Amino acid sequence: MQIESRGDRIFNIINYTVLILVTIIVMYPLVFVLSASFSDPQTVLRGEMLLWPKGVNLNSYVKIFQNKDIISGFTNTLVYTSLGTFINLAMTILAAYPLSRKDFVGRNAIMALLVFTMFFSGGLIPTYLLIKNLGMLNTLWVMIIPNAVSIWNIIIMRTFFQQSIPGELQEAATIDGCSNIKILTRIILPLSMPIIAVTILFYAVGHWNAFFNALLYLSDKDKFPLQLILREILIQGQTNDMVKMSTESAIKQQREVEGIKYAVLVVANIPVLALYPFLQRYFVKGVMIGAIKG
Repeated sequence: MQIESRGDRIFNIINYTVLILVTIIVMYPLVFVLSASFSDPQTVLRGEMLLWPKGVNLNSYVKIFQNKDIISGFTNTLVYTSLGTFINLAMTILAAYPLSRKDFVGRNAIMALLVFTMFFSGGLIPTYLLIKNLGMLNTLWVMIIPNAVSIWNIIIMRTFFQQSIPGELQEAATIDGCSNIKILTRIILPLSMPIIAVTILFYAVGHWNAFFNALLYLSDKDKFPLQLILREILIQGQTNDMVKMSTESAIKQQREVEGIKYAVLVVANIPVLALYPFLQRYFVKGVMIGAIKG
């Protein structure tokens, strides 16, 4: 049994203290927004609510789920995120695997061309004209195809394939008669669950939070993603559409608007926060699959 020295104990105390403080700093805004969404907006405006809900009120959530634009935006974002992440992951794997193979002729030149695109692009206006000429304006595909693959994620996955999966394993599979497709699907992918889970998380969060492409290329409101709907609510003051104009006073309207703002933030972020625990399970599973058993 190893005995901790006095220096180790001091280091652990400082380390835990700093980690606890960072956790509090990060968690407080999240807890505050969640509590404010369930609280009476009047107590939030007066600063009476500090952490826990005060005067529980669910009217903001009722108004949100009665608003057809938010429901439509939520549905659109689910479609964009699920379909887009699937295409992103497939293209990233299909690009990273051959680039990780030492017997792939020209892989360094192809990699150089891919890296070149990370630093230089045609610009916003040529990109808009290209998408217009391809007929993708105001369509589902304009939210998926232009960002179908990330060069950075290809580099990360290629490096994982090269460093974490022995080349001898692939050579043995080739000797046994496996084709490249079988090597990829039966050997590489089962051993690569950690990097696949991380890539899914990166792509899914990117799609869920995307609004700039929608702002440029979408004109029909029924195709807007959730983030663009929230932009109108939080920045352009569109919450008045969800508040009955026949309310008693402007002050009451302001209270309802304040509650709706907190509630839509919760509705927008809960799905992403709920995604991580499921992927965490695959992190652990992937590590166990790829580990060398004693």
